[in-house]
Amino acid sequence: MILIIGATGNLGRAVAKNLLSEGKSVRAMTRTPEKAEALKKLGAEVVVGDVRDRQSLDQACQGIEKIFAASHSFEGKGQSSPQVVDGQGNRNLIDAAKAAGVKHFVFTSALGARPDHPVDFFRIKYQTEQYLKASGLSYTILRPAAFMESWVEMIAQPILTTGKVTIFGRGKNPVNYVAVADVARFAQIGLENPEAKNQVIETGGPENFTTEQIIEMIEQATGKTAKRSYTPLPVMKVMKILMRPINPVMSRMITAGINFDTTDQTFDMSETLKTYPVPLTRLEDFVRERYGQ
Repeated sequence: MILIIGATGNLGRAVAKNLLSEGKSVRAMTRTPEKAEALKKLGAEVVVGDVRDRQSLDQACQGIEKIFAASHSFEGKGQSSPQVVDGQGNRNLIDAAKAAGVKHFVFTSALGARPDHPVDFFRIKYQTEQYLKASGLSYTILRPAAFMESWVEMIAQPILTTGKVTIFGRGKNPVNYVAVADVARFAQIGLENPEAKNQVIETGGPENFTTEQIIEMIEQATGKTAKRSYTPLPVMKVMKILMRPINPVMSRMITAGINFDTTDQTFDMSETLKTYPVPLTRLEDFVRERYGQ
């Protein structure tokens, strides 16, 4: 049986559905079981659990052969902060998996995770990677780029509702985006392909686009013309400092925005595809399908 952590999130749900469609036994762990009704109808065993609660993890891991961990808390604070959920929570999960004799653990990290990343979320993801590698468990680490579903929606929604869009920074830095469905396919590779054992798989989309280019795609798909406004980088740099003590979530998001606009965010999938030839979703096709008239 395969345990999915974060089973009601976009990625966890996609992986669970794929596995269930292939007749695999899936246990879906969630804090909100009512959100997992669709998975339950497809045949998943739904259990209530929380990565912050070690006892619930010990129970969820019983009889489990493999784990796919997709929970995260980028926008959380306090007891839902990345430090608690992505850090201590995932360490709890790794410890529970090891104690239960789980054979393989697939962890969802993030493209660019490293110990000196300017955004704490990415540093915490890297620390969890190291903890998993040192655990003695068989593992696969996925490092996906930014999800199209999340980032494009943030750009598109204000255009659709108000005809306006705010660009944080210059909007001219190319960024790689990946579709959740594509990452789900790589997750299955991590769960099923022996070549993926004890490997880090970096996953992205086939192309890199600037924010300005994405806005143009949305305009073409919707027939709307967006009125653009810009938040200058110097203002963002001041705001991330001012917001840190009073709104750490906003400070984190601003820091991520600065990083997106000022550092190399491109990615080339050619090396990954040589080993794992997965068809990739083009961002233009994604925008046209989701927002086309």
